[in-house]
Amino acid sequence: MSTTVTLGIDIGVGVGTAATASAAENAGFGYVTFDDGDLATGGVDAITRAAFVAATTSTVGLVATASTTYAEPFHLSSQLASLDYASRGRAGWVAARSLTPDVAAAWGREVVSIDVDLAREQRDSVTVARGLWDSWEDDAVIRDLPTGRFLNQQKLHYVDFVGEKYSVKGPAIVPRPPQGQVVVFGRFGEIDADLLDVVLVENEADARAVSGAHVVLDVEAPGDPAAAAALVERIAALDDAVGGVRLRPASVDGELRVAARYLLPQLFERGLAHRPVPATTLRSTLGLARPVNRFEAAR
Repeated sequence: MSTTVTLGIDIGVGVGTAATASAAENAGFGYVTFDDGDLATGGVDAITRAAFVAATTSTVGLVATASTTYAEPFHLSSQLASLDYASRGRAGWVAARSLTPDVAAAWGREVVSIDVDLAREQRDSVTVARGLWDSWEDDAVIRDLPTGRFLNQQKLHYVDFVGEKYSVKGPAIVPRPPQGQVVVFGRFGEIDADLLDVVLVENEADARAVSGAHVVLDVEAPGDPAAAAALVERIAALDDAVGGVRLRPASVDGELRVAARYLLPQLFERGLAHRPVPATTLRSTLGLARPVNRFEAAR
């Protein structure tokens, strides 16, 4: 392979989230992903946990899983934009689906179980979020104390989204995120790649089928030094279709220690992976450009 990959790790929903994220940051991971809490039993959602971790980390990206099936996209986009501000440009979003009736009950909604409906909610939610993040131009906030003007109203825009189940007028209630657009992750085959920044794939063949997005290979985390060495060689053999690798540990604490001791040092030494640079955004860590605001581009 001619380029280096960015490493991520899923830290799930367990206790000790802040300590685990800090350990992943110290090891050199580019980002951590948070699974959504069990809302049906009062679990804390992933965006809230990521925002809590933002204050105790400085370089690692914070990628929260949030379902598109029942949450209101206007509120979801506001939460994610706020996470980007709290983390100073390190926020990401795994746009996922909710498949269990318990989640529907927690939201007080009817169960959505048909694939076409799940796909529609996922597509529309991402479309709305992206539109709302652009509804404030970058220089919409002027803070002109002498005149008492905080905003340039001409730099705020309606998104005018009309879908099958709902419509959203806009603009957002949170200014455009520091990254312009929060980094949107999604699984291969669930949602069109042109709506995503990062596509999670399970094998190299799927990676070669993706165009126009950063591709991340989703693999089981190594549980011992031998498995770590084998993964190093697998990464060394990747072609340019893959830009990153995310580890899915069965036991976060133990397998994070294995990765920190046996996997990442070998990847860094061989130039196969890179650490995130302090004071940079998640987009920068992933090699993604900051997108131009659609309304500025149109003008």
